[in-house]
Amino acid sequence: MSAVLAEIIAHLGKAPAADPKQAATIALTVVVWFVIVLAASPMIWLLVQPHVRAWLPAERRATLLLREMLSSDEFRQLTWLGYIDVPSPSDRNRTYRVPRTRGYVQVIEGGRPTMRLCLQPTERIPDADVVLLHKFMIEANESTYWDKANKFPYRDVR
Repeated sequence: MSAVLAEIIAHLGKAPAADPKQAATIALTVVVWFVIVLAASPMIWLLVQPHVRAWLPAERRATLLLREMLSSDEFRQLTWLGYIDVPSPSDRNRTYRVPRTRGYVQVIEGGRPTMRLCLQPTERIPDADVVLLHKFMIEANESTYWDKANKFPYRDVR
């Protein structure tokens, strides 16, 4: 293996290692870096994936629809804060905080979070469509939304 590595280094314009220990050290370094890259690749994918998904035509169309359907203040809030606040049609002290990406919808009553709701579509749809799904369901039929959602007590995760 060290002979192959020395040959590769020579082709790269560097002098091959004359010392077998030095060749072994280089080979070990290459193997360690290879293992690090393999271990880090899932984490890198998790960071890059939302940006790659944004290039998909369905995601772009969903984002354009979201921009059309939200007011400029709602869209600004979603962009800058990562959520929109949807006021309850039935209780003026209640607000639903809908996240930009998949996650729990927070129920805020009297200015304090009191509960988390989980309601997701059964099939994969763009995140922008999920935001509109929550907003329209709450505004159109809050009681059905409330009945269908899984309810969890609020926990501060800080």
